[in-house]
Amino acid sequence: MGLTIKRRTLLRAAWGALLALAVLAALDGWRLAADERLNARISHGPLPPDDDPNAPPELRFAQAYAMAASGAGEAALTRYGALHADTALGQAARYNGANLLLRQGIALHAAGQGGQALALIELAKEGYREVLRHDALDWAARYNLERAQRLVPDPEGEDEEPAAPRRGAERAATTMRGYSPGLP
Repeated sequence: MGLTIKRRTLLRAAWGALLALAVLAALDGWRLAADERLNARISHGPLPPDDDPNAPPELRFAQAYAMAASGAGEAALTRYGALHADTALGQAARYNGANLLLRQGIALHAAGQGGQALALIELAKEGYREVLRHDALDWAARYNLERAQRLVPDPEGEDEEPAAPRRGAERAATTMRGYSPGLP
């Protein structure tokens, strides 16, 4: 009788595991179908307006990427900026936006417009720093930040704290005790 209980328990455990795997496979299939619909909408569907709150962030990201590739840099930066709050795509949007700013800055620098190039490169550096604040191991952002630093280095000593006065240092002659300048 003990042997039949073990067989029955093993059979129930096997059926339970099989049912769990079937549920997970169905869930995976549902996610795959949703991703395929989103991919079809990105490649063939109509573009939603800029202020459409129902558009998935992935679609808005793909549209920003397509705009940047077609040369509409300002519109792409606006779309990327709207995605910064989204945690999943926010990092990628910040990184792509910084790349776009750096490319525009390099083009302006080559064209001899140093002032405008400086502003764009500084914005790109801040974008890379923001990416690195969230993920310090993002090597692509580190590389691009270093590249931007070589174009426009940060001023020396900007981030340094002022030196604290020594503890036993004298302040001024008027506040020193026991000092007589010898006046009548």
